[in-house]
Amino acid sequence: MTSPIHLTLVPTPVGNLGDITLRALEVLKNADAVACEDTRVSSFLLKHFGIDKPLVRLDQHTFKERAAGVLERYPRLAFVTDAGTPGIQDPGEELVKMVLERGGKVEVLPGPTALIPALVLSGFPTQPFCFEGFLPRTGRERKERLEALIHRTMTSLFYESPHRLQGTLEDLSKLAGPERRVSITRELSKKFEETYRGTLEEALNHFKDGIKGEIVVALSPFVKTEPVLGDFRALAQELALEGGGTRTIRDELMAAGLRKNDAYVLALEVTGSSGKP
Repeated sequence: MTSPIHLTLVPTPVGNLGDITLRALEVLKNADAVACEDTRVSSFLLKHFGIDKPLVRLDQHTFKERAAGVLERYPRLAFVTDAGTPGIQDPGEELVKMVLERGGKVEVLPGPTALIPALVLSGFPTQPFCFEGFLPRTGRERKERLEALIHRTMTSLFYESPHRLQGTLEDLSKLAGPERRVSITRELSKKFEETYRGTLEEALNHFKDGIKGEIVVALSPFVKTEPVLGDFRALAQELALEGGGTRTIRDELMAAGLRKNDAYVLALEVTGSSGKP
């Protein structure tokens, strides 16, 4: 009789090996095998904790041809990525679907992730927020995603590679303006952990000589700027010179974004309290 499939996604440290949980170690020790993206990375992890289990490479290049056979051979399977919580932009997502389609059980352990620490470290609002994963590298889809991202009224986060960071910051600066604020966190929990906070223009200058490590970028929420009162006064005076009455000017000012009471007071000011309605 074939054993039921039991898949456990096991988060692994994003840097400091001390961040692994006791439950993660227990699952790895009791699994039939450990599937992973890179056997070199994962063998180092297992060896460090004295765990001797079969390691099976299951990355984006081998998933289609190997996944079904791996589940048949090792029904109690643990899956890890190179770092962090599996299932987001890695083969873990497809593996979960495959197991569920076969009526198996899926568990996801809580544990290390780069996303949440980077969000909190940014100093930007944390509720709600939007996570983009990795942005498309080129083309129309990238442009559309960036356009959507810069207009969100919530903090937006995404992963980026070191050699593409400068280009992405340049794109964001052109679309959102150089004064838009950004937070860039790299090498979380490692010796050279850094969180840089500043404008897009400042970040471009700060990282002009390059950057190393895993990166999480947080972009501050879009804030709609209201025209200053002087702008409304200039509009009101222009309308008055054109012969507009108090009511007309009030309505035009409200349509431009001024509150009703303020619009009425300003309309009275430029027409005179006894101005025509």
